[in-house]
This record gives sequence, C-alpha cells and structure tokens, in this order.
Amino acid sequence: MRNISDIIEQYLKNILHESPEGTVEIQRNDLADHFSCVPSQINYVISTRFTLEKGYVVESKRGGGGYIRIQRIELPQHSALHTHLNQTIGSGIDQSTAEGLIYQLEEAGFLTRREACLMRAAISRECLAVKLPHRDEIRSKMMKAMLISLLSK
Repeated sequence: MRNISDIIEQYLKNILHESPEGTVEIQRNDLADHFSCVPSQINYVISTRFTLEKGYVVESKRGGGGYIRIQRIELPQHSALHTHLNQTIGSGIDQSTAEGLIYQLEEAGFLTRREACLMRAAISRECLAVKLPHRDEIRSKMMKAMLISLLSK
C-alpha cells in the first residue's frame, strides 16, 4: 500500500500532466482537507518531491489568499542536452543533485526505470567510499560516462 506522501505526489503530478501550461496552483489547506492530512504533510511532499533538481519550480504566497504554484521545467532536447548535463554535472556533483538529475531524466523519458536505478546505485556514497571532494569528482565522471553511453542510443 502506498503512503499518503506518494498519493499526494501522484495527484499533483497528474494535475501537472493535464495542465497545458505545465503548472498547478493549489491552496495548501484545501489540499490537506482533500487528503485528510495536516498542511505540514503537503509542505513535506512539495519540499521533497518537487525540487529544482527534480525539474520543478515551486513558488508560494502565504496568507489568506495564499497559494502554492508548482511548475514543471522541461529538459532541453537532445541537441542542447549534452551542454545542459555538462553544466549541471560540472567537475563535481553531490549525491542529492545527481539523484535529482537522474530523476528528471527518468521522468522526461530519457532513462528507463531500470537504468535510473542502476545509476543511483552506482553513484551512491556507499559505493563511492572515498572522502570529499574526490567522491563528488568521481561521481561526476561516472555520471558523464553513463549518460553519454545511455543517451547516445
């Protein structure tokens, strides 16, 4: 059985997918009422599942007429993808940013679920058992090598 965070995330992604602009605007309290949860649960889902690294921009306005706006950022097409990846990865990349990029590539259909899982396992700090900053440098080289191989299909 899925937990409430997964259900809220999927609900918001479905609304985003149906939106022609790729944007959803919600009232936190209304969404919390809809799912019979506390508003902080909505905050948790948005702050952990809709991050910039995962391809989302979140804007919020507090107060009586407050809202949360989530917008999907589209990845550049293949021609600009390599430039985008080099800029994002650079000469070193931390695990959280790397996982966010993998997630974004999977969501955009550039990677299969299996490829994404293998990449996440390979770049984890448990596998790269060296000290910083060398770990982030090795992760960067691995990410670039894997993505060049996978995206050159």
